[in-house]
Amino acid sequence: MLTVTVLRNSGSRGTVAVPYHTEDGSAKAGVDYEEVRGEVEFTNEQTSQTLQICILNVEEYEKQENFFVVLENPKWLKRGISALLLNQGNPTPEEEEARRISEMGKPILGEHSRLEVIIKEACDFKKTVDHLLQDTNLAEVIGTHSWKEQFIEAVTVSAGDDDEGQEQRTPNCFDYFMHILCVFWKILFACVPPTEYWNGWACFIVSISVIGLLTAIIGDLASHFGCTVGLRDSVTAVVFVALGTSLPDTFASKVAATQDQYADASVGNVTGSNAVNVFLGIGLAWSVAAVYWEVKGKVFRVDPGSLAFSVTLFTIFAFFSMGVLMLRRRPSIGGELGGPKIPKVLTSLLFFGLWFLYILFSSLEAYCHIQGF
Repeated sequence: MLTVTVLRNSGSRGTVAVPYHTEDGSAKAGVDYEEVRGEVEFTNEQTSQTLQICILNVEEYEKQENFFVVLENPKWLKRGISALLLNQGNPTPEEEEARRISEMGKPILGEHSRLEVIIKEACDFKKTVDHLLQDTNLAEVIGTHSWKEQFIEAVTVSAGDDDEGQEQRTPNCFDYFMHILCVFWKILFACVPPTEYWNGWACFIVSISVIGLLTAIIGDLASHFGCTVGLRDSVTAVVFVALGTSLPDTFASKVAATQDQYADASVGNVTGSNAVNVFLGIGLAWSVAAVYWEVKGKVFRVDPGSLAFSVTLFTIFAFFSMGVLMLRRRPSIGGELGGPKIPKVLTSLLFFGLWFLYILFSSLEAYCHIQGF
């Protein structure tokens, strides 16, 4: 329960009521807090009053959210003789002077009539969770205990929570369809060692190895596909392979954008992922090959092909995209993501156009229609 104190200047007299209401920020009424609307009443000599707002526990980690408490124009409820003078017509000079003095005591809003309430993570809760993770096996918190448990979960049709998020709903036809479609991958993932083994290191090592294996298989399949339809490997890579591997990043960025107050997490996720793919993925492979051929006593040479052109083009478009995101921070738009419908649609079309131009220029350069580096 949040308690807000409203202060009244001692200059105004009489009983005064100040209407108030809450407004959504990143926190939403009915989800993160209970919406309130009402009035706080000050008696003649009272200078402070409190109102209470219930903060809801959504049982989901959110680092920081905010909403606002807005005070509206105050009004006199029980007026004195000075207030009555304000409503008189055709006053005498004496009454005009009395009205002027009464205006000085008329209740008005102060400088701070809009309060921002920030809901932050509790440090004590975080310390408790950290202590729990240190003193308890990690598998008891976020993992599994045995392969049997994992395979049972893999072959069991599961459904999400109901709309209220309180009870597990019964699986429907769509849930069964998705289970049949994904059961192979569920069983494959169940083969990964449980997080209880080796304090999670077994799960980590096997997961990384399987990801590398699947990446190699996908790369070979893409190469065969390009050969079948008559596309060069560079075009297949930037169109099909890059699009397929970027879809998980897209969904992860969407989740990061909806759960974070700012767009930093979503932008950093997709940009960092591409940086790791390029610098670590290519650099590590080239380093292993260079060491291998050095041991064999031969020189390792790499034909750069269209790599320099593609990376340069990507970097230019990336700087341009960052500039667009910075321009969207203007108050008229309201942020990097979302905002009014027209700027939101135009920004989406612009980013889609940049992706299309990247594919177009990279393909034209691969087929020597334009000069590369």
